Amino acid sequence: MKLRTFGYTMKQGVKNIGRNKMFSIASIATMTACIFLFGLFFAIVINFNYIVKKAEEGVAITVFFNEGTSQAQKDKIGEQLNATDGVLKVNYISAEEAWSNFQKDYFADNPELSDGFMEDNPLANSDSYEVYMSDVSRQADVVAFAESLDGVRKVNKSDVVAKTLTSINRLVGYVSIGIITILLVVSIFLISNTVTMGITIRREEIAIMKYIGAKDGLVRAPFIFEGLMIGILGAILPLALLYFLYDKAITYVLDKFSLLRNIVSFLSVREVYNILLPVGLALGVGIGFLGSFFTIRKHLKV
Repeated sequence: MKLRTFGYTMKQGVKNIGRNKMFSIASIATMTACIFLFGLFFAIVINFNYIVKKAEEGVAITVFFNEGTSQAQKDKIGEQLNATDGVLKVNYISAEEAWSNFQKDYFADNPELSDGFMEDNPLANSDSYEVYMSDVSRQADVVAFAESLDGVRKVNKSDVVAKTLTSINRLVGYVSIGIITILLVVSIFLISNTVTMGITIRREEIAIMKYIGAKDGLVRAPFIFEGLMIGILGAILPLALLYFLYDKAITYVLDKFSLLRNIVSFLSVREVYNILLPVGLALGVGIGFLGSFFTIRKHLKV
């Protein structure tokens, strides 16, 4: 596109917005509201997924060995588990450590009750591997693999926790897709209406341009630019607002519910915006382009 043509396109696009001030403002406001809701929902979902991910990383299966299994066999089992897809880390728990943990959990209030076992570790044959997974949905596969290894006596697992976390992730995914789809459809519809108004006002001008040989691209360009401007403005405003509100919201939640400080952690605004900023801008530009492109396409035949 020539520089002069580009200048004409921008000028006419701005004029179109000026001619339809109320509809343009309404579209920008609606786009702002839609992307604000998208950004708000995205921030909640990504933090929720982060919390669930942390919870998943805390879910472990415990692998116990057959009596008489040599240390070399145990080391080999550990190496095989570490190399398994979906495994985050593998911790070896010795019999002494297992007994020490048991004492802390069950004799914390009355430590003298454990004195009778000072010379005899009741968990002498209970050394094990704690296997943590990066994706709890892979638990069944990891358990099946561990149970197939030579030297493994049994594998303890928590099916209820794994199924619950997997179901939560799936539910969040479905809800996210549904809400995002609704917001996209509403935004495209409103921009389409704005561009349609601009076309109606300039219908005769478009017809004259077509009759004197103007190409479709030249006629279409100002309206596409108009849609892009509406989309960009409608994306920048809510993204800027969310950026300043995010930290305040996290601080408020943690101050209001102080117990959460020791239970959950939230992503920083930078971590959220590493994804939200490009996605939000892409949504604004994409919705603006699609809303204007397909609308003007229907009116090019004169």
